[in-house]
Amino acid sequence: MPRGAIVTVALLVAGGAGYVRLAPSDPARWHLAPPADLFQGLQPGQVKPLEGAAVLILPAEDPAALLARLDAVALATPRTRRLAGSPDEGRITWITRSALWGFPDYTTAEATPQGLRLYARLRFGRSDMGVNAARLRDW
Repeated sequence: MPRGAIVTVALLVAGGAGYVRLAPSDPARWHLAPPADLFQGLQPGQVKPLEGAAVLILPAEDPAALLARLDAVALATPRTRRLAGSPDEGRITWITRSALWGFPDYTTAEATPQGLRLYARLRFGRSDMGVNAARLRDW
């Protein structure tokens, strides 16, 4: 392969990696109530994998207290930070980045009278290779 082609490929890869790591995360786009239709027919405590996402309902007598505990668990997860929200608001969205490339995944938890609704999804691509479902199970 000619040297120019190698340099071009290297620049494209570096540019793509930079974009993935540095692209802004707009709370107005990601910190929304999880779509109710994703949870239809879902048994409480059961993680439902979706294409590039996963959902979970956690039953709770005190959803606000459970959301505060989940916030502590999420923030203790490597490469995870809060994008928006708080336990007092009743909804929190976290960003968790992959170790190698820094791909962002967004997880939103919302307190409802039935418990917590969690919606984890990717930003780039179509398949998350099950990482969002695994994260919901771990949390």
